[in-house]
Amino acid sequence: MSTRERRDRSDKADRDLSELFLAAVAKHQIPINSVALAAVGGYGRGELSPGSDLDITIIHKAKNQKLDEFVSDFLYPLWSSGVQIDHSVRTPEELIEVAKTDIRVILGALDLRFIAGNEELSSEASERIVKLWQTDYKKFLSDLHNSMNERSERNGELAFLLEPDLKEARGGLRDANTLRALSLLGRERVPLEKISEAQVFLQNVRDSLHTAVTKPRDQLLLTEQDKVAELMGFNNADELMMMVAKSARTIDYVTDSVWHSIEHKKKRFPLRKSIRLAAGVISEAGEINLEPNYKLNENSEIGMRAAAIAAQQGLPLSPEFVLQIAENFSPLPSPWPRQVREDLISFIGAGSSMIRVFEALDQENLISKWIPEWEHVRFLPQRNVLHRHTVDRHMLETAVEAAKLTRTVRRPDLLLFAALFHDIGKGFQDKDHSEYGAQLIFDLAQRIGFSKQDCETLRFLVAEHLTLSTAATRRDLDDPQTISDVVSKVGNHENLHLLHALSIADGKATGKSAWSDWKARLVETLVTKCIAVMSGEEPISPPDLQLPENFSHDIQVVMTSLGSVFEIEIIAKDQVGLLSAIAGVLSINRLDLRNAKTKTIGDYAIGKWLVTPDVNAQIPTEEKLREQITRAIRGELDLQKKIDERIDFYRNLPGILTPDPIVSASNDIASSATVLEVRMHDRPGILYSVAKSISRFGFDINAVVISTLGAEAFDTLYLTTSNGEPLSDERAKLLATQVESALITYR
Repeated sequence: MSTRERRDRSDKADRDLSELFLAAVAKHQIPINSVALAAVGGYGRGELSPGSDLDITIIHKAKNQKLDEFVSDFLYPLWSSGVQIDHSVRTPEELIEVAKTDIRVILGALDLRFIAGNEELSSEASERIVKLWQTDYKKFLSDLHNSMNERSERNGELAFLLEPDLKEARGGLRDANTLRALSLLGRERVPLEKISEAQVFLQNVRDSLHTAVTKPRDQLLLTEQDKVAELMGFNNADELMMMVAKSARTIDYVTDSVWHSIEHKKKRFPLRKSIRLAAGVISEAGEINLEPNYKLNENSEIGMRAAAIAAQQGLPLSPEFVLQIAENFSPLPSPWPRQVREDLISFIGAGSSMIRVFEALDQENLISKWIPEWEHVRFLPQRNVLHRHTVDRHMLETAVEAAKLTRTVRRPDLLLFAALFHDIGKGFQDKDHSEYGAQLIFDLAQRIGFSKQDCETLRFLVAEHLTLSTAATRRDLDDPQTISDVVSKVGNHENLHLLHALSIADGKATGKSAWSDWKARLVETLVTKCIAVMSGEEPISPPDLQLPENFSHDIQVVMTSLGSVFEIEIIAKDQVGLLSAIAGVLSINRLDLRNAKTKTIGDYAIGKWLVTPDVNAQIPTEEKLREQITRAIRGELDLQKKIDERIDFYRNLPGILTPDPIVSASNDIASSATVLEVRMHDRPGILYSVAKSISRFGFDINAVVISTLGAEAFDTLYLTTSNGEPLSDERAKLLATQVESALITYR
């Protein structure tokens, strides 16, 4: 796909439409000098994609009785052949009046291009539209800015979306075309040359997408990215999406800079022209700029100094200043001078205002010049539903969240530095990102001038940045072994507090699916227990499950609302298959399990189940759950059939190929149980299938921990024999194999 193909496609459409238009003119004896056919929008620019509508306008001098019939005869062959066409019929005066009140009309008409009929009539309309745009620009700019913000809010940022709309999302083709319209005003320098390559690339992606799908659209779905990548000659979809992100961020950056300049001119600033903030750095008219006559080539440190000042002041670096820093760049010595290192920490710690400054520097490749490791994660996509950002932007957002937590730790500089670089290892996809990232940050920290001890702390933080969240969501927090394992990794209180803050920042920056109130509470509980053990205290354990006095019911169900989470206590006569029956009933009621504790007391099994309702769930009553569990135990409720129906529903939805489940069993994780770990693509009834397989062996399930990260489900079950002992290594391995086979059958 190329610009030439889009031009050829537009030329062909011109010939076809011209032929139909002139034939209709002749048939209805319309004076040729009274009508004109013109293309508008993308078609007007000669940028017709395979699935694009034909946007046209018929311009006429005055209404006559033949006009409606003429238009119908002209358009009918197009409609009957299935051509998607968007048309209007207006006099030049009518076009101007509509354009005055509709920003979409005037933007489309700015690209008005003659096709057939009276060329002078078409030119008149085009000239009047441009004049209107340039004359009433203040009103139009306000309307345009509002519409862009609404569109951005509705469609998100193209560079950071898993399934972006190439046209409507922020940084997409609509924004690129808006920049062209702004350049026509002649009031702002709009560097169209800077976005030219990015715009052409996104147009090529859009063309390839239209070719790959049966019904043209502009949203690039996950399931189509491999095909589009293949059509465009990329090795894989990751390479494609990296270029999509890079292109979108270029367009977004230029768009943001131009709008900043427009808004900047509207503001009134104090008569005092500038304030000197540091050697070579001034605040001037709401921007951070270079001090007049300052020689940049004599100071390699000024770029980082200016970045820190700009971020801390909440002001942008002027585009001219950024270009000057880039053009006069000189490497920093190794290790960095102390002041530069402190400027970097000050820059990172500024919070959200840092991102705008960082992006400006990154657009001129200055970040990669200071920190070469950054180049490996720059624009790197994360093609999973868990992450909402590219790797580099995720690390920036983590630093923003970390800046909110600096008062909770003794060494905020280490927290901020670790936050910004915690995923730096993801730039090397053949390596474990935590382990390799730890090596990279150690070397980087040394080069930047941290002490050897600080470098070791940073190495630890990156290596273990997933430890707390993983243990909290996949381990039994009441098992002393879980706490002991974490404490042995952490070592001391300071490391624990730093790691806790980093976990919070990382989770919040990832998205709601990765950091919920429930997960935050689990991590907090884990940290509290670790602190107790590190202080020589016994960790506080929750009350043991107890059977009510004189309990004589066959089954009892008590539901308690805990906000967005429900606790369901279930007591029933102990028997083989009870847990799988309960898990199945919860599944068919769309109650997603988060955690479970079970205990056998005499003839009864008592369990507490923590669940969150699916968005489509109707909260069942206690009576309904009790009735369904009773029927399931008796074999009167076909749970497998109902769960299979849910699975089949999900199977029929569009989706990607998923790897097989992985099931493992270990006797080294828990103090007195075998731990069975299940990892697979999320789907209904996983625990039901697992528990059903386990019940055949007659093993007891003492605790269940459920974690879902995006589309990945992690189920951890603590098992013992009927004698309350861990399984033998041989039986544990056999069980894992059996469960894995069962899950593959129903995946």
